[in-house]
Order: sequence, then structure tokens, then C-alpha cells
Amino acid sequence: MGRKRTFIIISTGLILGLSACSSAKRVLGDLTTVRPAALSDSAGTEERRTTIWDAFRSNPSETPVKVNRFIWQASLDVLDFLPIESVDPFSGVIVTGYGTPPGGSKPYRATVYVSDPALDARTLRVALQTRNGPTSKETMRAVEDAILSRARQLRRDAGFF
Repeated sequence: MGRKRTFIIISTGLILGLSACSSAKRVLGDLTTVRPAALSDSAGTEERRTTIWDAFRSNPSETPVKVNRFIWQASLDVLDFLPIESVDPFSGVIVTGYGTPPGGSKPYRATVYVSDPALDARTLRVALQTRNGPTSKETMRAVEDAILSRARQLRRDAGFF
């Protein structure tokens, strides 16, 4: 009985250890985007190998903000009827709770992902859902279009043409 229990404990530890190794890139992301200047040596011919420990060594001031400020603000403006559960401007994610739009009867919740500093449609991803599941693609597209239109308006109002 003791050998079997030891075998199970060791096996479980190995499985957890291996699964943690395989998901490290997924959790930490591509570390080359965090510190691109540190990837090459002084001659510029050889790339430095990145490790998991680089995530702990990186200086937070070196991490660029990858969010377009106009799309970010437009997302908050357009979805202002939804209660905000969490926002992270550094990763570009806005998560809301359920709320009913003005003049509507269905409650929605949204997750918005702003992936780039460019004011571009490819930068924005919106996922809407009702209590019964995801909404139609047309509804999500309409919300994305409303956010992008508002972002362009905010950009114009700020003096950028």
C-alpha cells in the first residue's frame, strides 16, 4: 500500500510539472514583445535566449501599453450601460457584468479586447452574450462598429485627423 501511494504522489507531481512547462508560454506570452532591445547582443548578430525567469527580471516601465486610447474610451462609452467587473489597460481587456441596454429587454454582458495601439478594426474584439448564450455575429458586429465610430469621433475631437 505504501509503494502504491508513493507512486501516485510522484506520478501526480510529474504530470503537474510537465503540464506547467507546456503552458508557460501560453501564460506568460511571447517574452520577445516585452523587451525587444534585450534580444540581441552588442554586435546584433546573435539572439539571446529568453527564459521564464526573464518575466520576473523585466522592468514594468519597459512594458509598452498596447491599447489604443480612443478605442479604449469608446468601448467604455458605448457599453456604459453595463456594469464593469474588471479592466486592465495593459492587457487591453474590459469585462462587464449583465446589463440591459436603454430601450431593450434582453440583458447582455461583454468582454472587449483591444490588442494593438492602432486605430484599426483588427485591433478590436468584442464578445457579447445573453443569459442563454452568445449573441449573433450581426449584433457583435454592430457593437464593434459603434465602438469604432465613437473612437474615430474621439480622435477627431482630440485634434487628430
